[in-house]
Amino acid sequence: MKRFHFILFFSLLTATSIQINAQTCKPSGGIRGRKPPPGECNKENDSDCCVQGKFYTTYTCSPTVTSATSAKLTINSFQKGGDGGGPSECDNQYHSDDTPVVALSTGWYKGGDRCHKFITINGNGRSVKAKVVDECDSTMGCDADHDYQPPCPNNIVDASKAVWKALGVSQDNWGDLDITWSE
Repeated sequence: MKRFHFILFFSLLTATSIQINAQTCKPSGGIRGRKPPPGECNKENDSDCCVQGKFYTTYTCSPTVTSATSAKLTINSFQKGGDGGGPSECDNQYHSDDTPVVALSTGWYKGGDRCHKFITINGNGRSVKAKVVDECDSTMGCDADHDYQPPCPNNIVDASKAVWKALGVSQDNWGDLDITWSE
């Protein structure tokens, strides 16, 4: 009988674990794109501008953070006048493109809980530490506050040029790279 209880307990534990791991971050809604006023969407680093009437999915969550969290690395200028728009959320400052800094999707940003913390980014066979200074907003977009760019997907690490250089990615391949990251 003890063996039966052990097998039953183990089976339930395994099923519960699989169910918890299978939970995913689901979209929280969406917004309709608005055409930016002339000259109001900075296309530096091949940034996308919102398209009038296009539906953009929004998220309040991101995938679970692990010791090797899968993500998409994108490029952003955190400098004044760059495609990042205004100053960084964490410190209301601009940051040089020569400094390894990142913005994280809304769920990973955690309302600023990761501000000024360093994450390790692994990609292209290399790794680099970068400081979290901003949120890549997954809940809003297509307005002046977001430089008329769409909301970020929920799995983005938006990085300065310094991060791309440290990972040894050739400049003609900057913009979109599968990576992992950890705290």
